[in-house]
Amino acid sequence: MAYSEELADRVRAVIGDDPRLSERKMFGGLCVMVSGHMCVGIVGDELMVRVGADGYDEALAHPDAREMDFTGRPMKTMVFVRAAGVANRAQLEHWVDRGLEFVGSLPPKR
Repeated sequence: MAYSEELADRVRAVIGDDPRLSERKMFGGLCVMVSGHMCVGIVGDELMVRVGADGYDEALAHPDAREMDFTGRPMKTMVFVRAAGVANRAQLEHWVDRGLEFVGSLPPKR
């Protein structure tokens, strides 16, 4: 599955130029890695966000968020956010910040 280049560019604009960040093609889309940890990504026209187990239920309470069920089973630490939920910069920043906050709490991978 291809991913939205437009959304990828918008995510890049939000995260800026941080040397800890890298991009990797995964899940048929594009993932942004922070110190080796998956943070956010784009699959189709949806944003994938790593929110952690403690933030999972709260994230799913948002009307534009849904379970990340890419493998057919929900991943209890990640959600998909529909295009409508990241339609403007403030919405996108909210979700990207959630991913960055969670991944920032993890130790760097070696």
